[in-house]
Amino acid sequence: MQSVSGVIYLILAACLLPYVFTLIAKKAAGFKGKDNQNPREFLAKSTGLAARAHAAQQNSFESLPLFIAAILMAEYLVVPQSLVMTFGIGYLFFRVVYGICYLANWATLRSIVWLLSMLCPITLLLLIIRIL
Repeated sequence: MQSVSGVIYLILAACLLPYVFTLIAKKAAGFKGKDNQNPREFLAKSTGLAARAHAAQQNSFESLPLFIAAILMAEYLVVPQSLVMTFGIGYLFFRVVYGICYLANWATLRSIVWLLSMLCPITLLLLIIRIL
């Protein structure tokens, strides 16, 4: 992967990940065409695996702005590419593991993995501050 294309793939993967959890939530809840009239209400009423997948989807969307900002700022301010890719891939890895933990209902491990995923963009931002 070249530097810019690698960053684009990282951002694309991070942006698509919440939709994976959306599909799992809808499948687990028995989503039908008629439910598309108000899909948010449908998912809000879901339980069990579907509710956990929906929560994983919401949390994945919530973490995106910090990740995207950190990656783009690191690129713009010329943080070494190996660090940008390492922390970007780390973020994606931990977000996937986080989703698995959410689906499996492993609350304590999920919280630990959530923290690890958030430390990736935070570390990039701290590196940027250090460069400045």
